[in-house]
Amino acid sequence: MQIHEIIQALEQFAPPSLKESYDNIGLLTGDATWHCTGILISLDGTEEVVLEAKARGCNLVISHHPIIFGGLKKITGTNYVEKAVIASIKNDIALYAIHTNLDNVKEGVNGRIADLLELRNRQIILPKTGLLRKLISFVPVDKVDIVRNALFAAGAGHIGNYGECSFQAEGEGSFLAGEGSDPYTGQKGSRHYEKESRLELIFPSYLERGVISALKASHPYEEVAFDVVELQNQWDRVGSGIMGELGEEMEERQFLGRLKELFRVPVVRHTELRNKKIRRIAVCGGAGSFLVNRALQLKADIYITGDMKYHEFFDANGQMVIADVGHFETEQFTVDLLYDILAEKFPTFAVFKTGVLTNPVNYYI
Repeated sequence: MQIHEIIQALEQFAPPSLKESYDNIGLLTGDATWHCTGILISLDGTEEVVLEAKARGCNLVISHHPIIFGGLKKITGTNYVEKAVIASIKNDIALYAIHTNLDNVKEGVNGRIADLLELRNRQIILPKTGLLRKLISFVPVDKVDIVRNALFAAGAGHIGNYGECSFQAEGEGSFLAGEGSDPYTGQKGSRHYEKESRLELIFPSYLERGVISALKASHPYEEVAFDVVELQNQWDRVGSGIMGELGEEMEERQFLGRLKELFRVPVVRHTELRNKKIRRIAVCGGAGSFLVNRALQLKADIYITGDMKYHEFFDANGQMVIADVGHFETEQFTVDLLYDILAEKFPTFAVFKTGVLTNPVNYYI
């Protein structure tokens, strides 16, 4: 199996187009056509992880954080980034990163945290806009079901928790087939009128090529008339953070104790407690201070994230508890998530979780 086949499986789960603009995801070193000898999964693709991959006979390291984030002007081994790149190239080990695109899918990084907390009634805290498209085409009435089914198979027609969504309206189209044409119906040189259905379906932008291919392959006309319209609708399955509810409310201190246990941390930094019970919970793995105001708007009882700065704790304004359990700690379960995706897709292939603790933060207790 080649590396690009593994990448394809990951990108079906978290398409690259869902990443943030500042991010640097994808294959960072190596060749996608290499035969893959094994996969090692880590939160960070450090030199130690690369050397572990070599020892395990793996030539692909999949990490959540891109080891190359900014521009590299030299590679001399003077810092941890350059050392990792040198080790990967020297040992023919490919480095692949799946970062904010994995953050932004509902079943991704934050979905795994929500699983850990057993949250119900989940919703994206800050849904993305501008990622949905509407396809409009005109199909002979007797062929509309064939075309519609082909578009469903290509991934079109999903709205929220509903699949196979479409709109159909009847009308009449006209055309005049010219020289060199091969019309499905009608005669060359004569205007033809045809009963047609206007067919509309919504699809995510990253599926556009496949959806258009399915339309053209299933449509009977030699020249297929269609429009693709960009929508500004929010997409409730893609965006930042997850909000959900506990099955039963908990006392604040009891819940903080649960966080210490679940995230395996010696301490939880938090704002002043409100002496109210916890039920509505907002989470964002990694650095999540940018979602504080949105969590407040959604009336979260507690917001769990990492990398909160001193002054940002004031933003809770006594309206909710902010709990900072750490960047690494909130994202540590991403390794399990990636392992589960690949183990299900390639059940007989060598997939390993790193044994290297890449967290640069230590606690003196």
